[in-house]
Amino acid sequence: MGFSVSERVIKLLCGKSVFEKGQVYYHTGRVDLTDVSGDKGSGIHNLDYTDYEAVVQDSRGRIVDVRVSIDIDGDVKAECNCSDYYHGGPFCKHIAAVMINALDLNHDVEALGQKVESTPHKVTSSNDQQLVNSMLGMFGNSRQRPSGTGTFMDIRVPLSVEFICRPFSYNYGSVMLGIEMKVGPKRLYIVQKIRDFLEHVHQGKAYEFSKHFIYDPALHSFPKEDNAIIQRLIDILLNEKMYREKINSYSPYTNTGGDRLLPIPPFFWDTLLPSLTASSTVLFQQEDRLYEGIQYSDEAPPLSFEFDQAEEEGYHLEIQGLGGITVLEDYGLVVTEGKLLKLPDPECRRLAEVKKMLESSRSAGLRIAPEQMEPFMDKVIPGLMKLGRVHIADSIADRIVQTKLHARLYLDRVKDRLLAGLEFQYGDVIINPLDESNHTRGSDIILMRDSDSEGKILELMEHEFFAKTESGYFMTDEDAEYDFLYHKIPLLEQLLEVYATTAVKERLLISTTPPKATLSWNEKTDWLDFKFDMQGIPESEVVLVLKSLQDKRKYYRLPNGALLPLETEEFQEIISFMNELGIRKDDLKGTAFSLPLIRGLHLSAADEKGDAVKLSKGFRKLLANMRNPENLDFPVPDSLIPVLRDYQMYGFQWLKTLAYYRFGGILADDMGLGKTLQSIAFLLSELQDIRQGGLPAIIVAPASLVYNWHNELKKFAPEIKAVIADGSLTDRTRILRNTAKADVIITSYPLLRRDIQFYAKESFHTLILDEAQVIKNHVTQTAQAVRALQARYRFALTGTPVENALEDLWSIYAAIFPELFPSSKKAFHDLPREVVAKRARPFLLRRLKKDVLRELPDKIESVQASELLPEQKKLYVAYLARLQKEALKHLNGEDFNSNRIKVLAGLTRLRQLCCHPSLFVEGYKGGSAKFEQLLEIIEECRSSGKRMLVFSQFTEMLKLIGRELGLQGVPYFYLDGQTPASQRVELCNQFNHGERDLFLISLKAGGTGLNLTGADTVILYDLWWNPAVEQQAADRAHRIGQKKVVQVIRLVTQGTVEDKMYELQQKKKNLIEDVIQPGQEALSKLTEQDIREILMIQ
Repeated sequence: MGFSVSERVIKLLCGKSVFEKGQVYYHTGRVDLTDVSGDKGSGIHNLDYTDYEAVVQDSRGRIVDVRVSIDIDGDVKAECNCSDYYHGGPFCKHIAAVMINALDLNHDVEALGQKVESTPHKVTSSNDQQLVNSMLGMFGNSRQRPSGTGTFMDIRVPLSVEFICRPFSYNYGSVMLGIEMKVGPKRLYIVQKIRDFLEHVHQGKAYEFSKHFIYDPALHSFPKEDNAIIQRLIDILLNEKMYREKINSYSPYTNTGGDRLLPIPPFFWDTLLPSLTASSTVLFQQEDRLYEGIQYSDEAPPLSFEFDQAEEEGYHLEIQGLGGITVLEDYGLVVTEGKLLKLPDPECRRLAEVKKMLESSRSAGLRIAPEQMEPFMDKVIPGLMKLGRVHIADSIADRIVQTKLHARLYLDRVKDRLLAGLEFQYGDVIINPLDESNHTRGSDIILMRDSDSEGKILELMEHEFFAKTESGYFMTDEDAEYDFLYHKIPLLEQLLEVYATTAVKERLLISTTPPKATLSWNEKTDWLDFKFDMQGIPESEVVLVLKSLQDKRKYYRLPNGALLPLETEEFQEIISFMNELGIRKDDLKGTAFSLPLIRGLHLSAADEKGDAVKLSKGFRKLLANMRNPENLDFPVPDSLIPVLRDYQMYGFQWLKTLAYYRFGGILADDMGLGKTLQSIAFLLSELQDIRQGGLPAIIVAPASLVYNWHNELKKFAPEIKAVIADGSLTDRTRILRNTAKADVIITSYPLLRRDIQFYAKESFHTLILDEAQVIKNHVTQTAQAVRALQARYRFALTGTPVENALEDLWSIYAAIFPELFPSSKKAFHDLPREVVAKRARPFLLRRLKKDVLRELPDKIESVQASELLPEQKKLYVAYLARLQKEALKHLNGEDFNSNRIKVLAGLTRLRQLCCHPSLFVEGYKGGSAKFEQLLEIIEECRSSGKRMLVFSQFTEMLKLIGRELGLQGVPYFYLDGQTPASQRVELCNQFNHGERDLFLISLKAGGTGLNLTGADTVILYDLWWNPAVEQQAADRAHRIGQKKVVQVIRLVTQGTVEDKMYELQQKKKNLIEDVIQPGQEALSKLTEQDIREILMIQ
């Protein structure tokens, strides 16, 4: 029995929290402890201290090594190689886990000793013992020691290893590489059966070399570099074993080379090579010689090719050095003098064939007939020069004619047929490549032809519509003729001279004056004027040319038969520009036509990529101002200059620029960036115009934010006279009839809907829609009421311009800028997403907190999971089974949409069971795992001085939490949909000024518009389908004014509908990132497939 320390001492050494984490590691079976005290060979335990070594698996699955020494006096020394521990510092959770294990181990030994004394001994057969040991090995938690020497406190004996890499023959002359090994502590033992040895290393078993040396993984290790090679060899062995057992019982190289040799397949060589070159214990063997290391080289093989006149008629080639090399064709290698020479695959393959061919003929050379010499010199000699040194005797060199190739192509058009003739000339020799049989030259001349250039020319002349005869080519297809003249001729001109008749030259119209398109802004009509100019083409043909461009035609056939290429850089620039503007065939009524201004506002000066498209100066200035609102430099109200941040100044200029050009827009800044303040700055800058025109501005906001707007106006612009149109019908009527002196009218969406008959008759200077996602559904009465309002300037404010689908964006723009998108929802839906993004971009300003508020503290988000309690689980499983059965009826039928509400109601019940079954199960007396988890988190946060916001969509759940907090005497604030709007601001102010540390808030009622920077912890008790709603809730605390890091905690019940909801959120989180820049999370409404995933229905 070894030494250990008590639980109290472990807590003192590690601290309570680290001790508890250590307990978790130990009780979850992540500690593999070994007592390594004393002489391992004798088994005698040291009487003064106990040394423990352990392997601990951390929470991420990584292995850390720990060593702990405890002496007879209870003094502890410990080391750990984790990142949290440093020498001399406090003990980490891994060390705590090992000390807890040692303590329990000693308790177990004491208990076992007492049991042995009181229990009679039973005899167990050795066969049974072996079976039990095998079962324990299979099912036990013990971890196999790694074969490599550890980088931290590995006291095993490192073994010496020698690897011998050598080529060997198999399968009738084929050659491959193999590895042999020697292993030992001092003296090296030959590994007689390398496969058995590697199998034992892989399984962590001992392997006997002789009675003097047995490899034991508990006692021996391999140096790092050697172990890397061994692990690669094990991979090769396992692959070989799988191939032999599962695929083919006979492998061409399995068990070749004897039991000592492990063949290395070519596809494993490249992965093994880095390990071999990194080790100093590798030898390379070629025949009987050994060379140190693996020597790689790109030099040519030591071969010599000698050409001379044969004794008889013809020529002779002698090859020297072939016997001194080994060709590894499948590896792309040549072995010579212990070096591995890397050759390209074609050269290596040819060299292997030459070697086999000459070995089979038992000759070191070959005879070449006179008529074979010319093609041999043309095709073989260049290849041999890549394999070694080529020497040609003077008697042959004198006969070689080597001049530059002069190739010519002759073109003509006769009776709608394109004719082509080709010839190759070398000096005085002219060759027709289509009739090689007529070439007659004396045997005293060896013509060195440029086969590469000839091949390229003939390849370009290979066209499916070209017919070939002995005298030349001819073609009748017009499309093929255009393709050849426009695409192939420029390539051929780089290789030969082209001679074309006038008929051929006039067939392709290459204009010296490129086409041009201009786009200008007509400030009188507020339209864009598009004009197309192309000299040399009749105006009546220009429209047809443009339509051919839109039809993606490669050319246009003019009335005179000439082919006008439409693939030129200029034409492609023009058609790209036309597509950018959305110009359709119906728009093409002449060389000049007009387009709505809105069609071109997504352009930029950068769209003038070449000379073919020009934007007028006035239009470029308009685009520049839209891209850079500060260009117009509207004066900021003096009272707000010290208040507005830089990005808010930019937002103000953006609003003013849109108003200047009478455009509507969406200010879609991240929650908490001050959209309200930027809007107030705009209203204040327009105050004089509002009063002179006698038209007030109108602000429409959710009911909960109406008073917040009024307070913000009083705070930042007290000179603006604002009235709230709320109260009873009589009160609202009185207020609305007396708005003559009001600068701004504030109302809510529900009251606007009720009073629309009054509002629709009036005209307003500016319309501001706060939290504009309220009108995302265009068919609702609220959306219709908003669209009925008449205002000169129209803006929407929302941190989530798209909550469910892109149609949300269309619905908002229909209210503030209806000209931007088609009036039909279907027509909008058919627009490509890129088009939607380009059109919306100039009229949507989106900034994220992380980009503009460098001083804002971090927001740390985490998910804390819990498991259902047994009594909860019974209810949940029963209800889930019933819902699955019910949902299947609707999911498999055509009435899914009509029954969606029933399915969603069922899902809500499942979520309530996760929160607390008592939300709808009457008389439920059990507990809730999540509820208990929340109370623990609240207690921990309060003890740490944290201030919390707890959000839930279920008000009954909030009341349940509130009752429990009341019983515990914990004070809190409470806000839900029933809280009067006038009280909400006061509650927020009290909390932000330090009253109470806890605020229970309904997700829907408090998710928007509230400023609660007094909190630093946000707890989302239950998930909502749309993560954007959750983000809004979290950003009540993470906004301007926050000085602390904000922690957002999502509570999720594992293995339930909540788990599936969270997965679904992550899947659909970036639905429209490519439309709303730089990105806005969204969830589309639940599809049938979504519900199947949530309910786990196949």
